[in-house]
Amino acid sequence: MLRMLHLADLHLGYEPALLDDEKSRIRQRERDALLKRAVDYAIDPANAIDVVVIVGDLFETHKPEGALVQEVMQQLGRLQMAGMFVVTVPGNHDEISYHTSVYREKRNSWPGVLVGNPMPELVASTEVRGVPIRFYSMAYTAGLTNVQALGSFPRSAESGLHIAAFHGSLDWDAGDRSLPLRSQDLARAGYSYIALGHIHRYAEMRAGRTPAIYPGAVEGKSLSDPGVGHFTIVEFEKDKVNLKKHPVAVRQYRSEELDISVVGGEEDLLELCRKKRDPEALVEMVLTGTPSFFVDTVRLENMLCREFFYLKFKDNTSVLTPQMVARYAGEHTVRGEFVRRLAARMDSAQDERERRMLKMALLRGLAAFSGGESR
Repeated sequence: MLRMLHLADLHLGYEPALLDDEKSRIRQRERDALLKRAVDYAIDPANAIDVVVIVGDLFETHKPEGALVQEVMQQLGRLQMAGMFVVTVPGNHDEISYHTSVYREKRNSWPGVLVGNPMPELVASTEVRGVPIRFYSMAYTAGLTNVQALGSFPRSAESGLHIAAFHGSLDWDAGDRSLPLRSQDLARAGYSYIALGHIHRYAEMRAGRTPAIYPGAVEGKSLSDPGVGHFTIVEFEKDKVNLKKHPVAVRQYRSEELDISVVGGEEDLLELCRKKRDPEALVEMVLTGTPSFFVDTVRLENMLCREFFYLKFKDNTSVLTPQMVARYAGEHTVRGEFVRRLAARMDSAQDERERRMLKMALLRGLAAFSGGESR
């Protein structure tokens, strides 16, 4: 059996924008240490890794900090010293197109095989455990790479494993600066395995009979891009391809949905959120339902920020339904008169901006009538 570690989209050097300076530095250090963790895993004899392929966006930018570049090259060198075959494919973030690209500047000293050709080619041939392996790949290069989906792909007639590695979008239009790939075209080549990068979610696809796999981003970048939390291991055994996921301890990005229709007020909501506290996680609290009180998400974030590594509220509540407005407006009270006047002004508002301002005034007024927080 031959085993390959398939990595993509590490985005080393990424600086989280939403966090404060201290936590941003913590997250950047954590994320930048991911390659070392992958190398440690690969060189452990118990894991029996023979080949490591990195399919694009190893770096966040084409010109990362010098110290990070040296660390990455040192780690890749450890793989070579351990006798592994290593392939690095530039992506669209760490694009080779620029004259100042790290891959242009370090091409002569980069450990392993560094892909630089702008169209698909046989980039390397080797033998591992007595099995011939041939790698096919390309580096998207603006001005040289055909921006249309490629119609054909090379494949040697020699026996052995034929592994393709492409950083692009398979059967999906990802827009500018993305290599378009079509499964029917890749299927004709008849590769043994297609290692993909660019999509940050894990995905098992096929090009004809050939597995075409996105390993996903191991470490997350944001609440909408949380990462997969595992290494993807590919096992080649005779004519079979087996996929394994090795869990990796990473900082969690989570989304928690809370229906607050029956929550009595802000204090009850705070208590509900505190039950989900996690000082190590980045959490988005999605509020749904129809609350009976004014919800100030900024105030909630400020009050709960120490309970989480990062906390963001997303307010999807329907605070004012027509039925609620009608019920309040039907009261023979000061509150009823207030609602009737605001509702009439909302009905005659000249534009959506004025309507939103009046709705907020109505919400705050109702919060004040009920003794709730209106800041």
